[in-house]
Order: sequence, then structure tokens, then C-alpha cells
Amino acid sequence: MTDAREALSDTADAPSVAADDSSNVSESGGPVPLLDPREGIPPVVADAEALAGIVARFATGTGPVAIDAERASGYRYGQRAYLVQLRREGAGSTLIDPVGCPDLSALGEALADTEWVLHAASQDLPCLAELGMRPTALFDTELAGRIAGFPRVGLGPMVENVLGLSLEKGHSAVDWSTRPLPEPWLRYAALDVEVLVDLRNALEAELAAQGKLEWALEEFAAIAAAPPAAPRVDPWRRTSGVHKIRRRRQLAAVRELWHLRDRVARERDVSPGRILSDAAIISAATAMPANAAALQALSGFGPRVHRRALEQWMTAIDAARVIPEQQLPPATAPHDGPPPPRSWSDKDPVAAARLAAARTAVTALAESLNLPQENLVSPEAVRRVAWAPPADPAPEAVAAALTGHGARAWQVELVSPVIARAFVEARTAGAAAVPGTGR
Repeated sequence: MTDAREALSDTADAPSVAADDSSNVSESGGPVPLLDPREGIPPVVADAEALAGIVARFATGTGPVAIDAERASGYRYGQRAYLVQLRREGAGSTLIDPVGCPDLSALGEALADTEWVLHAASQDLPCLAELGMRPTALFDTELAGRIAGFPRVGLGPMVENVLGLSLEKGHSAVDWSTRPLPEPWLRYAALDVEVLVDLRNALEAELAAQGKLEWALEEFAAIAAAPPAAPRVDPWRRTSGVHKIRRRRQLAAVRELWHLRDRVARERDVSPGRILSDAAIISAATAMPANAAALQALSGFGPRVHRRALEQWMTAIDAARVIPEQQLPPATAPHDGPPPPRSWSDKDPVAAARLAAARTAVTALAESLNLPQENLVSPEAVRRVAWAPPADPAPEAVAAALTGHGARAWQVELVSPVIARAFVEARTAGAAAVPGTGR
């Protein structure tokens, strides 16, 4: 990997990718607005007969397939897809309504041996998997941009910087469960996959020029092969503001209110935040009101909240009030990893010194490679190795430990020598600080 470091040593903060097509420049000198799909807005596929035609069409296409999905985050419960967009050479573009076509496994099978091109793949793959679509190979243009060193990796900035085109992004946060979908939304959705393969090709060339293509391909393969994410332990602990809660019974109230809100939201198919805000949950758990009238006086439970709803939330608070002491949730979330780094200096000063040295070394390496630090190696992997290092901090031992914590081969090759050296330097500095042990 030395060649990649040398190749990057003289580069600027951002890659020098530019659109090869000089026509992608407007009269004002800026990017050319991408206003309409090449073949117009495709009709929305919403029944089995139309879907069968799309499957046949895309099966005979050539090259990678661009894929995107639109959800109704903030409006509906969960992260299901409400529109799926695809484009492939020889097949054109299509828009599929998953409400009318909830099983896309036939399409997934037709594209099984095809590379999927997505932007921020980890956001769309779960909802596509719910429809029966899972890739065996993919190219993530957002992750490619990160590895290539672009400072802004949203789809709009990437298309503008790399292809010289501008995408209109005004409909990204709309309620995609709306039916029928307005024409401007459909145009926006079709344009999202219009140039995704072009962007993929340009980024592949840039990564190859920087000596980073193999790194990116290894990351893409890891995403495609990753199993579904395990359910979160104690998801209620992600309630915004829960860190303000100190008493365990108040934490129990947060838990009870969160689970009640989640059940109501699921039954109504509404985003939980539209049922009750996180701030209201924290307010109620902090105050532990004695009755509905006291609850209504709190922020988030004003006069617009119906009496029946107030009584419903009170049942959760009352349930928390009578939970036996031994069944109250612990003050901190259970975890199998090291403690929070802020406590290391008290619990294990030597480990704290190792972590500080490793972080400094990894940051310097990431800067030299023009990579975000978190893409060079997972901060969690660094923390775990620093907390429980190998007995002999040789590069090979550190490499084995990083691999055990999920680091990819390219990451291990680059990072293990600098972390091993940082551990040795931290140990030497610690010994020198103790009287009689330094030179």
C-alpha cells in the first residue's frame, strides 16, 4: 500500500475529478441543471402484469443497474420503501410502487449476477431486502466518494463535482407514502438514478488513479455480504435527552413511555415522533406526575392532547412507579466492550495512554491518505484493541486483533503497523515517567 501513500502525498484536500464532457457547463459557467429524465418520466409500475414486463426488460439489459428507494421517514412507522427506482443500459428507467408490488424477489433474481449501484447503500438495502431484493455485488457511490477524499458526499454535490450536473433535491424529505405521487416527485425520483452509473464509472477511475480502488471494492464486498443487522438492545435508550435522566425509576418511565408510543405508532402506521416527541417523554419521566392534570401541565402534553390520550400516557408512568427495585433498568446500557473513553484515565491510565497514542497515529495516517478516519478503521475497533491489547504489541498481533474486531484486510495492512508503534511509544513514555524506569 506504499504506492497509494506516495501517490497521495502531493494531492490537495479534494480529488481533482472533473467532468470530461465539456458540454456539462452552463452558459453561466456553472453546472448544467438536470431537469428531465432522458426518456421522460416512466409510468409507475403498480401491478403484477406490469412488473413481469419490467423483470423481463431488466434481465436483458447490460452493465450495472442503478437502484434507489424512497421511504416515508418521519411520516410512517418503520423504514419500508414506498418507491423503488431502477435504471440499466438497454432497459431504461422504471419506477415501482412497492405498495402495489410488495414482492420484488423475481426482479432481485433477474439482477442476481448484476452489480448494483447505490448511493449510501446501507440506507436502502434493508428496505430493499424486505421486498426480496438482495445484491451479490454492489458499488456505493457515497462510500466511494469518502474513500476518494471528497469533502461533500451527498448525491447532489457528488454529481455536481464529478459530472458537472446539478440535481434538484427539494423532494428528498416528502411523504413518499402519498398516493397518487405528484409528477414533480416522480421526476425527482427518476433523475436520482439517471446518472448514477456515470457517477460510478467516474469514481472508479478516480479511485484507480489514487491507488484506492481495491480498498473500495473490499468495502463494497463487505456491505453486500453483511448479514441483517441484529435488533438493538434497549432501543428506548436512544430517546433524545435520556442522558439527562439520573434515577433508575425515571429511566423505567422512559422505557414504559417509549414502548407504549412504539406500539401505538405501529398500530397506526405513523412515525413515533408524531405520536409523542422524545422531549415530551423526557419531560414526563423527569417530573413523574401524579395524575393526568399534572401531566397536561408539562411540555408536550398541552391542552390539545385529548383526555383519553393523557390517561394512556399516565398508565405507562404509573407502571414505572410500581416496578420492584430489582427490576428497574440499570443506569447505563449493558455492553460487552470497553467502558466509555472518558473514564479510562481513572479506570486504567495505561490503556488511556495507549488509546490517545493510537488515535493520534490513526488520525495522522488518515490525513496522509486523504481519508476520513472512520473509513480508515472503525473507532470502535481501535478502542477495543487499546483496552485489551495483545501481550506482545507486534504489528502481526495487532493485525490479528483488528481482524477479530471486523477490520478489513486493507485496513489491517495500513493501520496495524502504526497502532503497534503507537502502543510501544505509549508504553515507553509511561515507563520513562516512573522514577527509576526511564533512561
